[in-house]
Amino acid sequence: MGIISLVTGMPGASGFGSASTAEQVTEGVDASNLTAIVTGGAGGIGTETVRVLALRGAHVIIAARNLDAANDAKQLILKDNAAARVDILKLDLSSLKSIRAFVDNFNAMDLPLNILINNAGVMFCPYQLSQDGIEMQFATNHLGHFHLTNLLLEKMKQTAGVTGIEGRIVNLSSIAHLHTYEEGIRFDGINDQAGYSDKKAYGQSKLSNILHANELSRRFKEEGVNITANSVHPGLIMTNLMRHSFLLMKFLMVFTYLFWKNVPQGAATTCYVALHPSLKGQTGKYFLDCNEFKASPLARDEGLAKKLWDFSNKLINSAQQR
Repeated sequence: MGIISLVTGMPGASGFGSASTAEQVTEGVDASNLTAIVTGGAGGIGTETVRVLALRGAHVIIAARNLDAANDAKQLILKDNAAARVDILKLDLSSLKSIRAFVDNFNAMDLPLNILINNAGVMFCPYQLSQDGIEMQFATNHLGHFHLTNLLLEKMKQTAGVTGIEGRIVNLSSIAHLHTYEEGIRFDGINDQAGYSDKKAYGQSKLSNILHANELSRRFKEEGVNITANSVHPGLIMTNLMRHSFLLMKFLMVFTYLFWKNVPQGAATTCYVALHPSLKGQTGKYFLDCNEFKASPLARDEGLAKKLWDFSNKLINSAQQR
């Protein structure tokens, strides 16, 4: 998938391309026996992902920090699809306490879990620490999803084992994973304000999303677990995620408008990887425009993925002991 395909929307090997929408890539899919969690489902491509999964019959839980926005999204979905099965649970990914409470509340619903879509995130925010004392973009985009996934893994394994249906984890990364700090992940200075770059910190978190999915995939293969883990780049979409750099993005959009997608197109790759039957057994891969794409050398570094896994666990353990 090159520049020409991106601009023209020309389909790739999958039969889909940058112009494909989430509805198009899931046409004919019956997800009525599936339960999915979508983080950040209260707005943007998250809401579109929830809408399309529910349209295909899935029971979807919107995991959101803003419950009012989540309820608005739910009502819009129900307006067009009265049969949609959509629930809402509060989740603040920058808070380890909130993540634990979310998982407890989800488990109390006594539902299976087939699909986990780690969609939520913050972008280009000024330097700040989370309530757990961790740099905000790393805390929200990577560590929060890392912790959430770990706490939900047993439920996903149990569901896959009992039902025989393949579980799928989808991490939303970004082409921005190419623009990170020189060492990839600043393990020795994850919270350092000196040298902090809002753009590189975002790239670092998006690189972490890919490495996380890859290490999950390696572990699933080793355990023989019927769950896949993949990462996706949704494309360039003007959403509330860009609130910290809105004017800059609007300026850049004037010169790069051919590369931007609308929301239905932006949710397509996520929905494709989460639901399409052709991806059964496909794991540890990075997708762009509904086609497999080669991520950066750092993103494909198995040693870096393992190091990030261990580092993330230590960071969470340390934060929880404070």
